[in-house]
Amino acid sequence: MYKKGFTLLEMILVVSVLSILFLLSVPSIQKVLTTVDEKGCNALLKVVDAAIVQYRLETGYLPDDVYDLIDHGYLSESQIECSNGKKILIVSGEAYAR
Repeated sequence: MYKKGFTLLEMILVVSVLSILFLLSVPSIQKVLTTVDEKGCNALLKVVDAAIVQYRLETGYLPDDVYDLIDHGYLSESQIECSNGKKILIVSGEAYAR
């Protein structure tokens, strides 16, 4: 009598093919995640730069650091660090991530 099902060789072949496909996709996923972090940080820098301009227009001088912007309500605490862990710094009226 013939039994329905997969042989061990067929299962090993399928698992091997899936493993190879997974290993080929991991570098692409990591590259995309890095790109997303970089673009998110660049967008946050633009937000901070806009807050610096607002602060200067309303107070007449540049903020010393991001905490001046937080204290005056231009930024929130969550906006002082990029998603990749870099801190936002203000140097000569421009925002930088380090």
